[in-house]
Amino acid sequence: MDLVTFLVLTLSSLILLSLWRQSPQRGSLPPGPNPLPIIGNLLQIDVKKFSQSLSNFSKTYGPVFTLYLGSKPTVILYGYEAVKEALIDHGEEFAGRGSFPIAEKIIKGLGSPCDPTFILSCAPCNVICSIIFQNRFDYKDKDFLILMGKINENVKILSSPWLQVCNSFPSLIDYCPGSHQKIIKNVKYIKSYVVEKIKEHQESLDVTNPRDFIDYYLIKQKQANHIEQSEFSLENLASTINDLFGAGTETTSTTLRYALLLLLRYPHVTAKVQEEIESVIGRHRSPCMQDRSHMPYTDAMIHEVQRFIDLIPNSLPHAVTCDIKFRNYLIPKGTTVVTSLSSVLHDSKEFPNPEMFDPGHFLDGNGNFKKSDYFMPFSTGKRICAGEGLARMELFLFLTTILQNFKLKSLVHPKDIDTTPVMNGFASLPPPYQLCFIPL
Repeated sequence: MDLVTFLVLTLSSLILLSLWRQSPQRGSLPPGPNPLPIIGNLLQIDVKKFSQSLSNFSKTYGPVFTLYLGSKPTVILYGYEAVKEALIDHGEEFAGRGSFPIAEKIIKGLGSPCDPTFILSCAPCNVICSIIFQNRFDYKDKDFLILMGKINENVKILSSPWLQVCNSFPSLIDYCPGSHQKIIKNVKYIKSYVVEKIKEHQESLDVTNPRDFIDYYLIKQKQANHIEQSEFSLENLASTINDLFGAGTETTSTTLRYALLLLLRYPHVTAKVQEEIESVIGRHRSPCMQDRSHMPYTDAMIHEVQRFIDLIPNSLPHAVTCDIKFRNYLIPKGTTVVTSLSSVLHDSKEFPNPEMFDPGHFLDGNGNFKKSDYFMPFSTGKRICAGEGLARMELFLFLTTILQNFKLKSLVHPKDIDTTPVMNGFASLPPPYQLCFIPL
């Protein structure tokens, strides 16, 4: 390359960079690190520790700042006050569904050591199956195991650094090989399985005696047949069921798996929970939801598990539904907004020593359960997780039943147990471990 060519390329690059930095849209958005053309702020972000990167940026730019994840701007809301102001005080304006390219592509298109992953995945998955398909599956059922395995695999891939890159550069999804292609194949399998179940329901449907979610949907579809552009299509039904599996199975099983790991790490917490179970429930009946209001320590422990593990650190992307002036910044309609739930759940003003696992964060001076507005593991506002009630019920019943019947024994000293997540992208996944369930 001769000197003239080099100088022309250099000058052109500088001009493009100058134009990029002076674009009108950037001037109206909250401040943030200077992006590079095309790749934005990607080189300034640790995709393996995305939440930590957001924390670092917030120290420089404050609770509302802009990152360019690729060529498009994303407004980051960091901390309770900013998240609450957006999702609750301005809930309507921030209720849009943000861009999540890989998801959009998918929608369109006893006593001995054991790893608890399998059993803790089966139970929530069967809860969802009973709601959708009416029946539960045997844990040795081949189709059930394949279905569960693909759901589990998808969450792991979604939490990988590569998927964070794919969501910043959507064109990679179509044109590059990688683990994202496995997600697409897995979802196609799940949808084909679901479509077969829908066909079976269509053949046996009795509109006077609906059996499950699919039946109710099919009845609504029949009622809406005369309405133009009805949303009750079979494609929407299949996509909705896929969402129910993804959101209602792996999130709960991961929380349960992480909860047992923390109970192994902090045996004094486990002992207090078991004392409360013995006092309130005893050994001769199964736990029920009415027991929760009489078990403040157990309730606090479950809340602390959800706060501490920070399962979905940055929630799902939102988008503003109209141009909005937010904290003196103009955020244009359609802009993607990411809410850092980590910054709320780990706020030291509300939770002293937030990096420590302590059920006392949810107890008052008299040992009574203490609610907190900062408790947002399911997000908040108009796009709060629709399955919050079901998930909270499952967590309480599964954990109290396990601790009512078993002593948890670690294979290593509790102090040597590592609770650091092995992945921290879309979801925070616990490290693999084994334990012994000793009958009481």
